[in-house]
Amino acid sequence: MADGPPIEVRELVKVYGDVVAVDRVSLTVQPGDVFGYLGPNGAGKTTSLRMMLGLIRPTSGDVRLFGRDPLLGVSALEGVAGFVEAPRFYPYLSGRANLQLLAGLDGGDATSLIPEVLDTVELTDRARHKVGGYSHGMRQRLGIAASLLRRPKLLLLDEPATGLDPAGMRDMRRLVRRLADSGMTVLLSSHLLNEVEE
Repeated sequence: MADGPPIEVRELVKVYGDVVAVDRVSLTVQPGDVFGYLGPNGAGKTTSLRMMLGLIRPTSGDVRLFGRDPLLGVSALEGVAGFVEAPRFYPYLSGRANLQLLAGLDGGDATSLIPEVLDTVELTDRARHKVGGYSHGMRQRLGIAASLLRRPKLLLLDEPATGLDPAGMRDMRRLVRRLADSGMTVLLSSHLLNEVEE
């Protein structure tokens, strides 16, 4: 693992034509933090997360994850996982089968982690059911399970509680707290102030 805080962003800017999507964002997330990246819809949160994960190039500014530039390739994302917007799965496959496909892409011992990550997100009992029958909250938790297959030290989640009912929001808060208590650093974006405060 390289040196540096899990996330360090300086003067990040993203411009699309006449539209300034992200305007000079700077932030530092320390190890073990649960960091709420708060703003109304359309404020540039998802665009910022895409730049943090190296999915799009900033117009200007600097991103470092554990001291590494995410634009330098997959190796720069070692220890980093998460999802931007809603996680996507094959609806006609079970939750476990979807995780097996993703574990096969990651290689290593990822397949052996499937029972553990399903337990962590409390989906063990529904793992054999097709994802098409999952609730929105269950799909969000399966997205976190897929991220955990990479054994991340940093987890970035884009609006993980959006669209959840009050019970689902409570479950998501508990899950994020358990992950943070295990030593993981979590950055989650949200437009809901009270949710971030919780």
